[in-house]
Order: sequence, then structure tokens, then C-alpha cells
Amino acid sequence: MKWFRRLMAMVLATALMVMNIPQKAEASVSVSARSAILMEQDSGRILYQKDANEVRRIASITKIMTAILAIESGKMDDMVKVSERAVRAEGSSIYLKAGEKIKLEDLVYGLMLRSGNDSAVAIAEHVGGSLEGFGFLMNKKAEEIGMKNTHFANPHGLDDHEDHYSTAYDMALLTRYAMNNETYQKIAGTKVHRAPNPNESWDRVWKNKNRLLTELYEYCTGGKTGYTKRAKRTLVTTASKGSLNLIAVTLNGPDDWNDHINMYETAFKTYEIVEVLPEGIIDDIDEEYYKGKVYLKHPYHYPVLKEEKDKFKINIELQKPETEWKDSRTMPEVIGQATVYFEDQPVKKLPLYYKHDKAKEDKSLLEYFKGLFTSIAGVKING
Repeated sequence: MKWFRRLMAMVLATALMVMNIPQKAEASVSVSARSAILMEQDSGRILYQKDANEVRRIASITKIMTAILAIESGKMDDMVKVSERAVRAEGSSIYLKAGEKIKLEDLVYGLMLRSGNDSAVAIAEHVGGSLEGFGFLMNKKAEEIGMKNTHFANPHGLDDHEDHYSTAYDMALLTRYAMNNETYQKIAGTKVHRAPNPNESWDRVWKNKNRLLTELYEYCTGGKTGYTKRAKRTLVTTASKGSLNLIAVTLNGPDDWNDHINMYETAFKTYEIVEVLPEGIIDDIDEEYYKGKVYLKHPYHYPVLKEEKDKFKINIELQKPETEWKDSRTMPEVIGQATVYFEDQPVKKLPLYYKHDKAKEDKSLLEYFKGLFTSIAGVKING
């Protein structure tokens, strides 16, 4: 904690925000794709990028948004009746039949593993009420996530609309958001899924089209493939090794499998996760009221190159103690923040908490009730 003692500054304040502004670092790697990005999942730091904010067509990686909206709808156990419109969807298919009923969860597996466009339409109609209604939900969610250069016009990514586009960076943001959902993680990382088939005597068996996951790269944990004539090959994958969790996106990448492997291998060799702040009591706070009482609930980690480990600074802000805080039960839950700076840029603001002395509080409360019962015992009741 020597570096922490040297760099920490005490500032009294009342504001508290939690934010994350990832810093860019250029890894030495070459990709075939027109646009590409490699992002560290937990921190959001960009480890490599190539025209990552260039707007392009995205093809079937669109279905990441379709999948997360279906999962978040809370309707995964619903039985969905397949419409004629769904069956008529062009391109890749899971061969649904009009009028059949299939579980929404199975539709999401068919969407992500086999890239079923019929599945995408069936999901959209059930979750959004219509393709148009689902499109509204897609763009609303994109805005919430911070996808500033994205517009969705369909649930599958086919080239049937001119205003359907995104960027490598925005798709990394979407994937980072989706990977916080355990159900999405499970589905995107599934190699083979079996689903009941009411029209036949055998189950449907779907093998994931993501070859990085199924055969090419042992550290791959999931993702989504895509292709249309106009978008060309698009690919989103995730990979984990040790404590590094990565997201790779390529748009119009003729050699996308190798692009992703090269980005991952370069990052795994050159980056490591360091603990910037440990959980627990923060030492060296001289303010008497807070000394030995301020703590972090969770540690904070960040990916760095070996030569970047000394580029962190920490700033501590604490609320000015109020008179009424003599009774600790009136204290706010959050009493300040720790701002982590990397290369003089803020990358994270963490809430700080006050550690109460439970023994003293319990004793004080016990004495209060003893006094209360003594008063009651001394009251004479006339009947």
C-alpha cells in the first residue's frame, strides 16, 4: 500500500458517481477485418482496435441483441406459436413449421447456435408483439447500453433494411452487457443443444456454428457468427484464460477465425490483471472520525502491460461528518468514493462504506431498552 499512501488525497465532498471510462492500449497485432476491437470484459478497457467506430452492416451478430431481450423478457418457459411470417424468413433456418409450438428457450438456442432467421422472427413476434414492436425494444436497449452508433431494423441482421447497422465498439459493448447474464453465457457457450420436435419422432439437434468454440480455440467461451452478401463475414467471440476475460469483434473479416485467435493470443501473452484496490479497510485515512472505519466491499482489478503497473493514482472523497451521525444509525450507507486514475484519466469510481462497531451499537440498543422497560415498570396504572 506504499503507492496508495503516496498518491492518495483526502477531499471532503458529497457527490458520488460510479463510472467507467476504459483507456485504449494498442496491442501489436494485425487483422484482416475492416473493423475490429478487443475489449477486456470486466473493466471495459480496449486492448486493440481498428476502425472500431466505423458504421457497418453487421449481419447475424444482430442476434445477440435478440437473444438478450428474449432472456430478459422473463418468458423463456413460454410456448411460442410459430407464424407464417417466421417460416418465410430467408437465409439460415432451424426449419420451423407454421402453427407449431416451441419453447422460447429452445428458440433462443436455435437463434444463437444455428443462426435461425425463422427463430429470430418467432422470438420478435412473441416478445415484442410484432417485428416493429421488437425493433423498438432493440433500439431502446441499445440506447441504455450506450451503443451510440447503432440502429436495429430487424431481429436477424438480413440485408432487408438500409438503416440496420452498428460498429465493432458498439457490438463489444452489447456483448459485455450480455455476458453479465448467466443464461446468455450458458446459451452462447453451448456446443450442442437438443430440442423436442413435435413433427418428428426424433429431437432437433443443433451444433454451434462458432468454430472457435467447438474446435479451433480452447479458451473460447461463446459468441455469434454472421454473414450476408453486403456485410460479409462478421464475428463476435469471447475467451477466458486465467483472470483475463476478453471480447473480440470483427466486421467484414475474411479471415475472422484467425483474426480472433491472434488478438486473443497477443493479449494473453502481454496483459495481466492487477489488483488496484483490495477489499476491506482502507489504511492511512487520517481523518479521526473515519480512521480505520472506511472500507471497500469488493476489490478492483484492471488489465495492464507489465510496464503500466505504476500508472495508477487513487483519490479519496469522503462526506463531511454531520452532527447527527453521533447515532451511527442515522449515517448514510455510502459515505464517499474512491476514484481510480490510470494514466491520469479516471477509469472507475467505487463507493466507500463505513464500518460500524456492532458490539457498541448492540450495547447501546440494549441499554435503551433496559431504560424503557424500567420506566414502564415504574408507571402506576389506576383502574
